[in-house]
Amino acid sequence: MNKITQQLEELATTAPPSLAETVLIATGAGRFYDTVAGPTGELLIGWSSAGIFAAAPAGEEPRFLEEHTIASMEPLPAELPAALGRKVVAAIASGKLGKLPIDLSGLSEFQQAVLRKTAEIPPGQLRPYGWIAREIGKPGATRAVGSALNRNPVPVLIPCHRVGRSDGTVGQYAHGPEMKRGLLRAEGLDPDVVDEEAARGVRYVASATTNIFCHTTCHNARRIREANRIELRSIDGAHSKGFRACKVCRPEVVAA
Repeated sequence: MNKITQQLEELATTAPPSLAETVLIATGAGRFYDTVAGPTGELLIGWSSAGIFAAAPAGEEPRFLEEHTIASMEPLPAELPAALGRKVVAAIASGKLGKLPIDLSGLSEFQQAVLRKTAEIPPGQLRPYGWIAREIGKPGATRAVGSALNRNPVPVLIPCHRVGRSDGTVGQYAHGPEMKRGLLRAEGLDPDVVDEEAARGVRYVASATTNIFCHTTCHNARRIREANRIELRSIDGAHSKGFRACKVCRPEVVAA
């Protein structure tokens, strides 16, 4: 062994455990996850250079890692970059995506359309599966909409908890019905009231003063005074009484 080779060997050192993570972050080639506070408990947030690719309750970490492992590479634990972290916190606090980048590139065009439309539902409101199907131009795809929402990779951020059953009830949730109901309560919507109205057959409400009818959870519906509030069972019933559809929650889309 010559002197130069020996000196080079003497310079060799073991790479620190954080080197791989540092390189992946610096090059934007890695997939990572962090934990943040959510409306009903801590959330795992998966992120990469393309944006947020996953979210899940912190208690589901093994499943989270399994579902988002690509080519035998698990997402690595790492701190959210400051700018991205602020957007995540803002999205959770407001219930709206805002400027938060969401990476849906691994999903089909149909799934992406379903999730983008779901992201438009305001906090504290519910829409039925059929509403989303009609809004995206696939009126016969109600069941497929339900399947797409059940596989939503970024729950809470894209609010699939704001989609309910066609019978007016709150319905189930991929992460458990109690989480869904807790998320709705955190947004100011009482799921027990929603289910009680559905049990009485109430699907829409109208104002006797404006002659406009809405989904029961539309913010315009909540502004109707009790004395002017008219409960409706169907869109045909609304039309028969001369009511016009709300242009905000667009209830007629379901029956178009």
